[in-house]
Amino acid sequence: MGNPDANWPEAKAPLRDAYARAGVDIAAGNLAVARYRELAAAWRHPSQLDAIGGFGGLFALPGDLSRSLVASADGVGTKTLIAAALRRYESVGADLVNHCVNDILVMNATPLFFLDYLAMGRLDPEVAGAIVSGVQLACRAHEMALLGGETAEMPGMYETDHFDLAGTIVGLVETARIPDRTRVRAGDAIVGLPATGLHTNGYTLARALIARDEWAAYGDALLAEHPSYYRTVRAIEDVADVKVMAHITGGGLLENVPRTLPEDVKAIFEQSRWSVPPLLAELVRRGDLAHEERYRTFNMGIGFTLVMTTADAVKASRAVPEAKVVGWLEMRAPGEPAVVVHPSRTA
Repeated sequence: MGNPDANWPEAKAPLRDAYARAGVDIAAGNLAVARYRELAAAWRHPSQLDAIGGFGGLFALPGDLSRSLVASADGVGTKTLIAAALRRYESVGADLVNHCVNDILVMNATPLFFLDYLAMGRLDPEVAGAIVSGVQLACRAHEMALLGGETAEMPGMYETDHFDLAGTIVGLVETARIPDRTRVRAGDAIVGLPATGLHTNGYTLARALIARDEWAAYGDALLAEHPSYYRTVRAIEDVADVKVMAHITGGGLLENVPRTLPEDVKAIFEQSRWSVPPLLAELVRRGDLAHEERYRTFNMGIGFTLVMTTADAVKASRAVPEAKVVGWLEMRAPGEPAVVVHPSRTA
């Protein structure tokens, strides 16, 4: 793929914030989350624990303080519009489960059970069956129970062939194994696991940049499965001491990685150390996306990050070939960005 930053032009001022122009305002979303935190701060259940980065919620397991429950909820987003248009339904079920598995994996949790929510403009049993089949197969791959869920037919809310898909996951973690950001130090290495494409984020902008009559030509890339990193991370943990992890979803590297770092540390990424999927390169080209915007909207080829010592990073990359050292941590002064992505730089 090469280094996209070396060849792609920076966006002109009128084209900046293309995601907002396509209909998704990341800043508004961040403000909404801040408001939710204010509301939630009014009362906390005594068994509720703080969760690193907010990728999932932690709850002390009743009667056993050595273990904690981890829960998360998410959806597939407007990727469902492309799946419906191309009548390719099975992959979105796996997308949903794998996304949720990765979110609780950030807290080192093992998946226990899952519930899905499927809403359709018109209930088509064959389509619904295909979607839930993908959910069930992905749950089985993680030895996780699909306890049930909800199927809703909502004409008027959704167009006839449209649907929405969301889910809730619950897992279990030994409390002593919950990642601790206070262990993170300047000089630590960042190991990245590769993305297969957009995963389940950025589709509103992708649909604005790729016309509907092109979706079939780009179908395999647009519907590439959001991978589960569960077994890969467990293989890394067999040989390395992982300090913190991040799932790179909405907000990209710029907003997800800082959620797991101390405030006095910044992450330095060197983009030439990994490959950008061709679909993402094409979207950046079509949207003429500025450097910051591309790394805030898309995963840009990294789906999951792990922080560890440089010695452990060497062990991890030897044990798991797809795990690459993609950056490092430095001290962060007040006012400096929490994440910097360089086209090329030697640590």
